[in-house]
Amino acid sequence: MLPIVKRAAARLNRPTRPGRGAERAADRADAVLIAEAAGRDAADVLASLTSSPDGISRVKALARLEQLGPNEVAGEKPPRWYVQLVHAFHVPFNYLLLTLAAVAVFTEDYRAAGVITAMVAVSGLLRFWQEYRSGRAAAGLRAMVQTTATVCRPDAILDVPEDVRAAFGLKPHPPHPHQEERPIRDLAPGDVIHLSAGDLVPADVRLLSAKDLFVTQATLTGESMPVEKADVPAGEARRLLAAGTSPLDLPNVCFMGTSVVSGTARAVVAATGDRTYLGSLARHVAGRRAQTAFDKGVNGVSWLLIRFMLVMVPVVFLLNGLTKGDWGEAILFGLAVAVGLTPEMLPMILTANLARGAIAMSRRKVIVKKLAAIQNLGAMDVLCTDKTGTLTQDKVVLLRHLDADGKECEEVFEYAYLNSHFQTGLKNLIDRAVLEHEDLRETRELARRYVKYDEVPFDFHRRRMSVVVHEAFKGRDLLVCKGAVEEVVAVCHDVRVGGRVVPLTAAARDRVMDLLTGLNEDGLRVIAVAIKQVWSRPGKQYGVADEAALTLVGFVAFLDPPKESAAPALAALAGHGVAVKILTGDNELVARKVCADVGLAAPRTLLGHQVDALTDPALERAAEETVLFAKLSPPQKARIIAALKRRGHTVGFLGDGINDAPALREADAGVSVDTAADIAKESADIILLEKSLLVLEEGVVLGRQTYGNTIKYIKMVASSNFGNVFSVVVASVWLPFLPMLAIHMLIQNLLYDVSQIGIPYDRMDDEYLEKPKPWRVRDLGRFMLVVGPISSVFDVATFAVLFYVLGADTPEKQAVFQAGWFVEGLLSQTLIIHMIRTARVPVLQSTATAPLLVLTVVVMAIGIAVPFSPLGAAVGLAPLPAAYFLWLAGVLIGYCALTQVVKRWYVRRFGSWL
Repeated sequence: MLPIVKRAAARLNRPTRPGRGAERAADRADAVLIAEAAGRDAADVLASLTSSPDGISRVKALARLEQLGPNEVAGEKPPRWYVQLVHAFHVPFNYLLLTLAAVAVFTEDYRAAGVITAMVAVSGLLRFWQEYRSGRAAAGLRAMVQTTATVCRPDAILDVPEDVRAAFGLKPHPPHPHQEERPIRDLAPGDVIHLSAGDLVPADVRLLSAKDLFVTQATLTGESMPVEKADVPAGEARRLLAAGTSPLDLPNVCFMGTSVVSGTARAVVAATGDRTYLGSLARHVAGRRAQTAFDKGVNGVSWLLIRFMLVMVPVVFLLNGLTKGDWGEAILFGLAVAVGLTPEMLPMILTANLARGAIAMSRRKVIVKKLAAIQNLGAMDVLCTDKTGTLTQDKVVLLRHLDADGKECEEVFEYAYLNSHFQTGLKNLIDRAVLEHEDLRETRELARRYVKYDEVPFDFHRRRMSVVVHEAFKGRDLLVCKGAVEEVVAVCHDVRVGGRVVPLTAAARDRVMDLLTGLNEDGLRVIAVAIKQVWSRPGKQYGVADEAALTLVGFVAFLDPPKESAAPALAALAGHGVAVKILTGDNELVARKVCADVGLAAPRTLLGHQVDALTDPALERAAEETVLFAKLSPPQKARIIAALKRRGHTVGFLGDGINDAPALREADAGVSVDTAADIAKESADIILLEKSLLVLEEGVVLGRQTYGNTIKYIKMVASSNFGNVFSVVVASVWLPFLPMLAIHMLIQNLLYDVSQIGIPYDRMDDEYLEKPKPWRVRDLGRFMLVVGPISSVFDVATFAVLFYVLGADTPEKQAVFQAGWFVEGLLSQTLIIHMIRTARVPVLQSTATAPLLVLTVVVMAIGIAVPFSPLGAAVGLAPLPAAYFLWLAGVLIGYCALTQVVKRWYVRRFGSWL
């Protein structure tokens, strides 16, 4: 290995400029692999990989995949089932419960230890089953939205051994390489791939050829500016390495996880999967990701409950120890209270809710890549989107081809056709409309008269692209440029009028812009076409500088009609509290016409150059008031979304182009479609199988339902625990004995956990789904303080009935007292599920789903039966007298009635129940 390559790998462990901290974590071997490829001639690299300029065959690729595994990094591979099983128990709540079980064993309360262990087992196994099922479902969903790479593969027959070929009489023939789209995971070292604008670089690759290739490496370096890559000689790469250049800055290699901004290239795959530079990073950071608002909210709630437990359990322990004198029993009772305050079912409920939400969304053509994004979609109150394909039909049709005077001109279309046919970048809707135009079929023969020499790829700064072609019949070379009207006209010196070429004076420019305005007002998208005769020579490379002193020949105008579903979809989103804003790179007049056609009021428009002129605070105010933003660049879209987020909005963004990737990353909920550019799909959290606002609106509703079922459980646990602690404190001071033994509380808590398994299967009321539901941890504290003490009122009423009416007022009769509170506590906690799950009157106005109803009835029946069963006798519970149940009915009815009264007051006072 070259010494300079070793030094380059070693330099990765040194501090570099900001944003490169992650690079230093990369394995040295991975840096050496790609640096060595950069420092060798392309032919040597191909030979070392047993490949050729035409790539490797399918048979060889399959053999390498069998040997090396799929092209996936550590973070993308689903864990084995036994790893998931261990992970399901790796929850702070379980460690807390197991600690309590160990204390119970130490104090020789083996029954309590057994019940606590059973609770951990039930919670962990349920979570494992939900995560295993959701993981398999998620893998199936992701397979529906695969990212592919363009691979060169020779015919498979070339791999047939010579003896077999001779046996079957097969004649040798030269290879016929062709390109095919293959899933990125199927790439193997030695594959030759084609890269163009919008592609993700699917592996670590060594460039074989490149044309105006610019790549963004933000995923590896944190730097948003694209860097240029080129097939420089190996000697140049070795010189750069010797000078201290990082492998990431070498011009003739590209890295997995980066993306192509513009240009084209052919490259050979040097490393795949965990052997890539990104793979080495993933081994160090696998499993780590930035916390979403949902993650932070759940963690906040969990720690709130844990802190509450850490404060109240010692209080309960001291009160019982001081008043009863039995410190051993006080310890066990304190442990039982701690278990009761632990929301051990929270991880399972969260996983089940998100998994069910993702599967339900997939049935409505919405694929969730990141489960946590479901809540963000439900919380979304502003949706930013491009107009193409969402408000319009995404079926662009070429209607007119005009000269500079506005007259139909066949020559203009011919030049547009040459440009679209010969360009090798990402062919967008405009290019496809030109190539599929049916009015002038003979134009399709144009390609046979011309030979392509070179091209200047499209980028979003210039907003134009050019091809250089040679016409053998006339013996001339032409540069043909096509792009946005303002940007093309800006590089034109002349204009063709009536068959004559005249200078593009200010007056002529005004006439051109008047023609453009008229077409735009009719809702037509207009592209300018210009040409320049050039004189090519062997080896000449054309660039942006050659796009100068052009001659404007005319325009091609396209229609993208509004969707019939656009207006109803906008109304449905507005009805669910989601404001729609249009962020487009298109012309203001065209965008305004489309907005008017679909009924989207846009009294004010903000253009890209105006966005740049605004400070951040000024942009925040303008973004709040503006519906239509036009002529935007990719960074401007992302800046607008960031401004809306700073105003407190939860922002979604729907986009499918290369220029949408920054905005998709910036948004709280990035949404793309399965036909989008690779970089857009990878940047998105959610993929639509149908580019429609109606489909997205259904996803918003399902997101809110998923969030609603989660918040139900959290508020039930928080309020119930808060009330139970008050009841325990009162009982500890009042009674001469414990209101329940530790084992009773543990059995009650286990049954209560079982009753909550049906929550993920519940439904939400229609009015709950009408408005966005952002995560508000502050609301939880208020809910606990208001709703929690209600149960304490009726717990104390139950204490009074048992103590004064039924005569369970001595230690000799404590078994009856404890059985009475066991049953009342379990039934009230189970019924509160139905009281909290809706702001309406339960059962009469809003009924839970069958699974939740069945579990409620079963758990209540078991709870009533326990004191009369051998299990009850074994744990010290006595059968209850018949009179108790009459009082119990009154207590439960009063409890539900008071909760309903408080609920109505709470909704009027604070506006929302859940």
